[in-house]
Amino acid sequence: MNEVGGSATVTGVLDLNPLLIAMAAAVVGAACGWLVRWGSVRLAKLEGLEPGNKPWQVWGPVLASALVLAAFGYELGATWLLILHCVFGLVLVQVVFFDLEHRLILDRVIFPAMGLALALSIFSHPWWAGLATGLGAGLLFALIALIGALIFKAEAMGFGDVKLAVFIGLLLGWPSTVTALFYGVFLAGVVSIGYVIWKRSLKGTIAYGPYLAVGALILLFEMR
Repeated sequence: MNEVGGSATVTGVLDLNPLLIAMAAAVVGAACGWLVRWGSVRLAKLEGLEPGNKPWQVWGPVLASALVLAAFGYELGATWLLILHCVFGLVLVQVVFFDLEHRLILDRVIFPAMGLALALSIFSHPWWAGLATGLGAGLLFALIALIGALIFKAEAMGFGDVKLAVFIGLLLGWPSTVTALFYGVFLAGVVSIGYVIWKRSLKGTIAYGPYLAVGALILLFEMR
């Protein structure tokens, strides 16, 4: 009887571990999200941009970072992989909210993230897969941007989206990058349709970057 009771207790504690890790990760995520917002404000000023003070602009990164890190913590547990996922997750959160607010993906953010993703891709098998996927994704989006500009006589997709696609390719590799980009384009399409219905006009544009970043977050959550 004592052995059975002891086993049940130990099992109960182990069952709580993912939840406890997720709660701790959420607290850390909220703090990191505040740092993301603080850093984004400083970076915006360096670019000559005026940061907004709407609730979603101020608290969105905090809440999103808490949720993202909590999800990673619950799924991955207390591992080194959790740290890497959290770092890249915070980069993607910054991209989402900065691009929504300023229609800009910062080189100061995306280039270091690309460098880290490239360095880590060396340890994958085969080592060149991440690099090839990143370059392929970048070329694809550059081609889409060029064709869009020729057809619509206006910028259909910013070069920041191209760099983001390269980063996603380096980070996720093949074939996850294809799925992530599909999710991103699909989400952007749904939002675009909603925008047209709401505004009752075909004029206006949306930022693709946030939706590509969300697609990458979904696939990053599935990677172990």
